[in-house]
Amino acid sequence: MIKDSPNPPATPFTLRPELGSETLLANASQDLACLNDIAAHLAFEVEGAQRNVALGICRMLEGVQLMVDKALDQTHPAA
Repeated sequence: MIKDSPNPPATPFTLRPELGSETLLANASQDLACLNDIAAHLAFEVEGAQRNVALGICRMLEGVQLMVDKALDQTHPAA
């Protein structure tokens, strides 16, 4: 059994402090790609306004994906 911390975090999730920027950005990039796939799949399961919302989410995710990928490139340039 894990003992309760005397200072529990304010959120249900925490990140290990030793994780570097490259690891964080790589994981964020992968998560964004997965979310984009989920939203794109949903867009083809619904119609009308709901489809527009799902496609809008896809486009926003793509923009964030580009920013994260650019930051990852700047943090760890290809050899």
